[in-house]
Amino acid sequence: MVKNQKNYQRAKGRVEKKIGFMIHASIYFFVNAGLITLNLTRSPEKLWFIWPLGGWGIGLLFHALKVFGTGSAARWKERMIEKEQSKLDQ
Repeated sequence: MVKNQKNYQRAKGRVEKKIGFMIHASIYFFVNAGLITLNLTRSPEKLWFIWPLGGWGIGLLFHALKVFGTGSAARWKERMIEKEQSKLDQ
């Protein structure tokens, strides 16, 4: 039963991180769509929307990497956590 509870908590944490990323990406999309619309309707001669789009996009990219990670790095971290946990359980 303890293992199932542990797996449940880990799965719950992963799902919460993915939902957090989806919320972040949705807000990014809608806010930047508004900024693009505002820019193109008010001052189309100067395209300033690319700055918040790019800057925030970099932040969104890092958020995605943190949540979804590279496969080998995420597995390596999980193995290290399991190793440390087994030491503590002894």
